[in-house]
Amino acid sequence: MGPRHAGAAPDYWDDACKHLIRRDRVLKKLIPRFGEARLSSRGDAFTTLARSITGQQISVKAAQSVWERFAALLQAPTHKIAPAAVLQQDVAALRTAGLSARKAEYLRDLAQHFEAGQVHVRQWAQMDDEAIIDELVAIRGIGRWTAEMFLIFHLMRPNVLPLDDIGLLKGISVHYFSGEPVSRAEAREVGEAWAPYRSVATWYLWRSLDPLPVDY
Repeated sequence: MGPRHAGAAPDYWDDACKHLIRRDRVLKKLIPRFGEARLSSRGDAFTTLARSITGQQISVKAAQSVWERFAALLQAPTHKIAPAAVLQQDVAALRTAGLSARKAEYLRDLAQHFEAGQVHVRQWAQMDDEAIIDELVAIRGIGRWTAEMFLIFHLMRPNVLPLDDIGLLKGISVHYFSGEPVSRAEAREVGEAWAPYRSVATWYLWRSLDPLPVDY
């Protein structure tokens, strides 16, 4: 094993798999099916959140096209956008990249939060999940689901259960309730057995759905 690098799987992954295989009959079957596949962290915090705002309510393909035009407007690489660069553009300029007026305002609001130090990126490692979610949902255009996806995919927090996620609810319905629709309360109950690795269990349920329902 070499040094950890961007894109490395979290240290807890193998322990999580052993724990889930012991605790849950469904995951005992699912986890071995996906062998060596792992979660890996996605880039820079500001860029990750800006992309999630850009992608809301449009197709993945359309989101990619808008994102590329947005990066080109800012003369920035697509994987690393700086808050200061966004603040140099007004809403009208941002709209030329294909963003709606609302999303352009949201991206400026996000950039202002980062520039003003209202998100405590350096302290996140010491903060619990709910404290980080509270900080993120205070930004316009970021709801709880987006904040939870950020905790799973960027901060790689092990114990997030995103109860607003269509894919998670569908996976629980298919594997635990013979396809019957499930309530958030039922999903939460199933997820209790997965603690302290609810993110990992969620990730395997997503992998089990083909195609994964995408719903922004």
